[in-house]
Amino acid sequence: MIKGLSHITLLVNDLDKSSKMLEHIFDAKRIYDSGTKSFSISMERFFLIWKIWVVLMQWKSLSSQTYNHIAFKISAKDFEIYLWKIKYLWLELMLSRPRIKWEWKSIYFYDYDNHLFELHTGTLKSRLKLYLS
Repeated sequence: MIKGLSHITLLVNDLDKSSKMLEHIFDAKRIYDSGTKSFSISMERFFLIWKIWVVLMQWKSLSSQTYNHIAFKISAKDFEIYLWKIKYLWLELMLSRPRIKWEWKSIYFYDYDNHLFELHTGTLKSRLKLYLS
């Protein structure tokens, strides 16, 4: 039986640059750094974003951008703060998908390795209420 999400691993070209991005935008807390050792397939760093274990692993960047993404919940009052944090790092923003009136807002952005992140102000409950009404 599944008991929850264990962790998310992202392959990144530059551990330092990607670590700074996680720390700057997500207030990620670094909890482990393998240094030059490799217990897995390459050097890695562990972070906590909220209560989510996120792993950055040194590897080649993704070759292309897709809509596959990881979405994090943010407060609507913090929307502009996060938008500023993303722009400060010169990360590529992706236009939000077309939304129906009254739907919550999202910021989509690509990191340095073509991973797409979403910062979303809504919840599953609010989305279902809107879609099913």
